[in-house]
Amino acid sequence: MRRSLTKTQIIRKKDEIDRIFKQGKRFSCEGMRLISLNNGLNYDRIIVIPVRHFGSSVERNKIRRRIKEIFRTWDGRLIEGSSDSGIDIVLVVYPGKVSDFSLLESNMKSILVRLNRK
Repeated sequence: MRRSLTKTQIIRKKDEIDRIFKQGKRFSCEGMRLISLNNGLNYDRIIVIPVRHFGSSVERNKIRRRIKEIFRTWDGRLIEGSSDSGIDIVLVVYPGKVSDFSLLESNMKSILVRLNRK
């Protein structure tokens, strides 16, 4: 059983990220902003972008790992190969507001629930 996101579930191309920033719907909560756009694929994809002054590289990578793990275990996420259309998610994280994992998880799940309602 795989315990991480696959390479296809992570957005990597700059033109795809730019397209999401220009055309996507925006949702915010304390410490983060989510931008989403339908991707036409059979699975959801994500990229986590901490702002420039987030902290050291260790802190930026730690927040990326934590958010990807929350996204991987999120119940509302499409499983690869399902018939529904997937979404691309850009998550911009701001410093100081998400200090521990439980707060980060509750904030992220609340913003993902709001995304599913739209």
